[in-house]
Amino acid sequence: MKALLPPHYRPDIDGLRAIAVLSVVLFHAFPNGLPGGFIGVDIFFVISGYLISSIIFRKIESGTFSFLDFYGHRIRRIFPSLFLVLVCALIFGWFALLADEYRQLGIHTAASGFFVENLLLWSESGYFDNSSETKILLHLWSLGIEEQFYIIWPVLLWVSYKAKWNFLAITVLIGACSFALNIFQANIAFNSVADFYSPQTRFWELLMGACLAYLGLNESKKISLLTKNIISIAGLLLIAAGFFVINKKINFPGWWALIPTIGAVLIIASGSKAIINKLILSNRLLVWIGLISYPLYLWHWPLLSFARIMEGGTPPHFVRALIVLTSFLLAYLSYRFVEIPIRFGKYQQQKALALILLLLIISSMGLYTGIRNGFEDRASISSAKAINSQFVGSMWKYSTNDACQKQYPFAPAKNYAWWFCVANTDKPPTLLVLGSSYANQLYPGIVENQRLKHHSVLSIGACSAQWLEPPPSKKGDESPHPCGAIKAYEQQVFINQIIQNEKSLRYIIIGGLNDESANEESYAALKKRIDFLEANNTRVILFAPHIYHSYDIKSCFSRPLIKTKNDCNFPYSEYIERTSQFNQLISKINITNPKVLGFNQNDLFCKDQSCSFIINGMPAFRDEDHHLSEYASKLLFEAYFIPWAKNNLPEMLNIP
Repeated sequence: MKALLPPHYRPDIDGLRAIAVLSVVLFHAFPNGLPGGFIGVDIFFVISGYLISSIIFRKIESGTFSFLDFYGHRIRRIFPSLFLVLVCALIFGWFALLADEYRQLGIHTAASGFFVENLLLWSESGYFDNSSETKILLHLWSLGIEEQFYIIWPVLLWVSYKAKWNFLAITVLIGACSFALNIFQANIAFNSVADFYSPQTRFWELLMGACLAYLGLNESKKISLLTKNIISIAGLLLIAAGFFVINKKINFPGWWALIPTIGAVLIIASGSKAIINKLILSNRLLVWIGLISYPLYLWHWPLLSFARIMEGGTPPHFVRALIVLTSFLLAYLSYRFVEIPIRFGKYQQQKALALILLLLIISSMGLYTGIRNGFEDRASISSAKAINSQFVGSMWKYSTNDACQKQYPFAPAKNYAWWFCVANTDKPPTLLVLGSSYANQLYPGIVENQRLKHHSVLSIGACSAQWLEPPPSKKGDESPHPCGAIKAYEQQVFINQIIQNEKSLRYIIIGGLNDESANEESYAALKKRIDFLEANNTRVILFAPHIYHSYDIKSCFSRPLIKTKNDCNFPYSEYIERTSQFNQLISKINITNPKVLGFNQNDLFCKDQSCSFIINGMPAFRDEDHHLSEYASKLLFEAYFIPWAKNNLPEMLNIP
């Protein structure tokens, strides 16, 4: 058993690294220009698997492999720039971020330092996950997968060598299992989040490089130069096609990941003398970019993410272009003055130990930042503490509680990305809040209002209140999304049983509507649910869909280092139009269901024909998904719903 391993440096591989990192940077900065640029990460995986496995194979077979040397080299290669970026992110975040943002940065700093960022992102992903553009260390998911692989791979190869197992057979077997799991998640379980972030579904990409390292095809004397040229051209064409055929809307990686990975394998396998490798990838500029590719990858995303947060949206093109140039400068400085001095020279073991200690320190600082809720008493943000306290994210303290979960346990919800189940007492409910997260946002306004305190309130469910028919199949049933396939129907059955069994129920508030009046199918589904509710002796109140705009409400408030980007005002004509649409819906429903009432919660935003998402200096929303803040929810009921109920449903209120 002998692997044919190239002992010399190949500049064309650094050129391929350059293609990979440039595609990722351009995709992040200008996503419409290169829709599949994110496949650069998959190219990185193949390159990494090839180079690192080459070293391991060669040293194990020569009897010179040392775990201490291997991991020491990895530490000196990976830790210096990573530590620098994490430190700079925490320092800049201290001055630039609000409390909830800084808390998130702290948690992700700890996860990145322990190389589990991919697992954290996996656990956070879902509809209620905040925009990926605002996760400053999001890009370090790929570093997590790499390091998780290299914790296991050398040990497995060493055991294989001692047991006299065939390296290639082991590599192919594990790679095949990993690829099969990838296909299962993408095309059978339809769990794209797990498929993307799970190390088990990504290891096969590194193992493709490992297989190539073992076979050493690039140095084979049996392949003619013409064949190598054809292979290299085919590889480049595959990668180029992937940049434009693949996009973020498809289930990736899945089968699609074969395009960039096979392309990378073909280019590496063709050898340094192939025409593409020699004339293009060995170009001095590309080689230079390849040499700084790691720090360039580390720097570019935090800069873009900070800009996105402070801008309250996507920064202008010239700002993003300037960020890309700045990333190149920081990458070169990191490579020249941080990486090279630490990677080479004397005291290598001491350097490795020092780097471990430093990364543990910065990771601990990140964890402490999360524990301290982003240091909300920082001087730079303490003056806006009341405002910042409203930015709690989509999953808040009113999402679930024991009172609800003990009374109404729903086993499938354990596998959901989110679930709402909250009650203010352990008594049978008299008032049910029904619908999605845009219904749950009403809960604090109800339970904290003195005129509604006598009610036993239940908010339960995760999906629209529209009636659902049994789905034809369970397609997508393995996804954690609670409203996919059969899950929404199962919730409906469960909640309908509660409504039928709890004879104490008198009122049902439906929130989270869309414009059902404009779609007959949606209208029919809503009406069927209303018919069911009224058949169970409940009074139905529909809340109008609330108005919101696409920008992040945080951009309407001053933050450290930057002025407000939006004023959060919107035209009164929009309020009039949306009110008219909702009134039409209620009128249509009242033809067959005259007891249904409609409440226009958009009154909250407008006063004297002036409309704003800032109310008494406070934000109307708590997150990027435009869920009502706690302040807005309470004000909505105190100042608007209670007066409305006095005139339209006085029996719902207690005696003052």
